[in-house]
Amino acid sequence: MQTLTPQTTPPTQAKADFLQIKQVSKVYPTPKGPYTVLEDINLTVKEGEFVCLIGHSGCGKTTLLNMVAGFNQPTVGDIYLNHEPVVRPGLDRMMVFQNYSLLPWKTAFENVYLAVESANPNMPHAQRVDIVNEHLAMVGLTEAAKKRPSQLSGGMKQRVAIARALAIRPQVLILDEPFGALDAITKEELQEELLSIWQDHRATVLMITHDIDEALFLADRVVMMTNGPAAKIGEIVEVPFPRPRNRARIMEDPRYYELRNFALDFLYRRFAHHEED
Repeated sequence: MQTLTPQTTPPTQAKADFLQIKQVSKVYPTPKGPYTVLEDINLTVKEGEFVCLIGHSGCGKTTLLNMVAGFNQPTVGDIYLNHEPVVRPGLDRMMVFQNYSLLPWKTAFENVYLAVESANPNMPHAQRVDIVNEHLAMVGLTEAAKKRPSQLSGGMKQRVAIARALAIRPQVLILDEPFGALDAITKEELQEELLSIWQDHRATVLMITHDIDEALFLADRVVMMTNGPAAKIGEIVEVPFPRPRNRARIMEDPRYYELRNFALDFLYRRFAHHEED
């Protein structure tokens, strides 16, 4: 496995082994016999690191993140967060889905408030309200707080979902292709907002994307998966651009095209996804 070395190093106080995925495989029983989705996955993520997973559909990216979230369990291997085994969902991990997963009968404020209330049942109401307002303001939705999801654009719905996830102060933010359904301009705006929020909160982020440019703009490392079944980690690319990042400056950097071409070669030549797959 090739690793391209970055020019910058993370803060030394961050835990280098904060999230550990050790020899994880996932096998599902089927009428035709066992079906191996993932095989022998090993990955260690530093505290506060931003990691993007990229690969063709069917390579087990969502399966892997569901196991980190605790929604599913490995068939073989273990996952540890801060040296504690992950065996169930918890407030230390929050997931943001591509389809937003907002309650349609509640306003933006109420969707976020419900998460804060569930996580902090003994917290005074006024303090919960302050937290909700703070996080809606963080994603630029103060004026839309009383609107229901049907009254919001796709980008605004995703902002609510991100605010809801961050409002409970998770240690790990799990993003399953959160911007995949958005138009290009909205996607870029939310990428910028996400980076700004991440700089302030410094939660550890695991994010699925199919967009190489998005991964190189956001991530500290890009984990590239081989094709399924029995998908593995094929390459890990360390992204060398310093933070805070400027999109135009990054795209002028020759290293950007070196990394982009490396990822394209991996996905579309070495592990091209054919119809018969």
